[in-house]
Amino acid sequence: MPTYQFEAMDATGQEIKDVVEASSQDEAQATIRQMGYFVTKISVKKGRKTAAQKKAANKGKTFALGGVNSKILTTFTRQLSILQDAGLPILRSLKILQEQAQPGALKNALIDVCDEIESGSTLSEAMAKCPKAFNRLYVNMIKAGEAGGALEVILKRLAEFQERSEALRRKVKGALVYPITVVTFAVGILVFIMLKIVPSFEKIFKDFGTTLPAMTQMLITISNWVVNYWYLLPGIPLSIWLALKLLRKFSAGRMGWDMFTIKMPIFGPLIEKNIVARTMRTLGTLVASGVPILESLNITKETSGNAVFEVMFQKIYEAIREGESIAKPMKENSRPAFHPMALFFWTCYPPLFGALMYLTKMNKRIVDDMVVNMVDVGEETGELDTMLYKVADTYDDEVAVLTDSLMSLMEPLLIICLGGMVGFIVIALFLPLISLIQKLS
Repeated sequence: MPTYQFEAMDATGQEIKDVVEASSQDEAQATIRQMGYFVTKISVKKGRKTAAQKKAANKGKTFALGGVNSKILTTFTRQLSILQDAGLPILRSLKILQEQAQPGALKNALIDVCDEIESGSTLSEAMAKCPKAFNRLYVNMIKAGEAGGALEVILKRLAEFQERSEALRRKVKGALVYPITVVTFAVGILVFIMLKIVPSFEKIFKDFGTTLPAMTQMLITISNWVVNYWYLLPGIPLSIWLALKLLRKFSAGRMGWDMFTIKMPIFGPLIEKNIVARTMRTLGTLVASGVPILESLNITKETSGNAVFEVMFQKIYEAIREGESIAKPMKENSRPAFHPMALFFWTCYPPLFGALMYLTKMNKRIVDDMVVNMVDVGEETGELDTMLYKVADTYDDEVAVLTDSLMSLMEPLLIICLGGMVGFIVIALFLPLISLIQKLS
């Protein structure tokens, strides 16, 4: 006979935790009521698995590094919402998706989730034990759906949220493919010219004893540096990347870098608007799903991916605990304070110019009045989730426009820069040749 563990309240309101044996869950609840308790939670008590059961549960798992790809998780969520909308039991739906999933992190997670559900856990409890596949946002929305008895609605809303986020991410990545490809090939060709072509011309010039113009001497100096220190070409960017990774391990370094990235020229507005769109959509989705506002703010803070926004959401969280609304603390705490590490990153530009730019940009708010006013209206009308969705849609459109504008600007800039480099090399190599031909004639 299975054993059920339960949480209940007695006549005085005191919480009771105990176990009871019964042939079914209904019988267990009836027994608990006869004891004079009001049941708040009940589930089958899990027993310790035998070695054979553990081996059977792990069958089908494969070795996988890292977490689940966002695109794969988005597809899984949409398929699960369709199966739930069709009325299939959750365990059967998960089994179907587990069988058709490709070997990897998601399949391993689904095997564990199915095993936990068969042992008596709820879907949210099972998913919470697989943090590499399902983050806190995902788990809390599933938990809210289970509590409200509308899991299929929550899954549909979660799928739509992930699809919008994935579409925006794909658009930004797609916009970066062209410039990265062009720059990579251009650097490769220039390095080849410096390593092979320029040294050959230098030898010719030495044999003829020609006096070299300043441009040619500069080109030969650059070529000699590349020949002697070629290993620094990949080493310098790799060292910078490692230094940034190390600095971001410390709270001061992370705050300074994140303040710099959202205020930097050209790409700063794009990064900032992208974060605003993502955080507002996350918060709106959690509120619409019935997750408590304090928990929603905590999850939004953790998934923002930027220390400046984390501080703002933490201040909002603390203000709401004191009884305030969202709009007022959002406006008061959306203006970043001075940070010495941010100033350090800005001085990587020409120091004086970078410092002046930082001092003019540091007090610029990360959330403008339009967002604050829409949040305020949403709180007054009880339509906070709707207003947050509208803010997210507006900023998504702005990110798309900015991305297209940057692409339109980047193409001619790349052409001008590459044309200037090639022109410099050609002129620097041909000036001595012209002088040499004049002497010979």
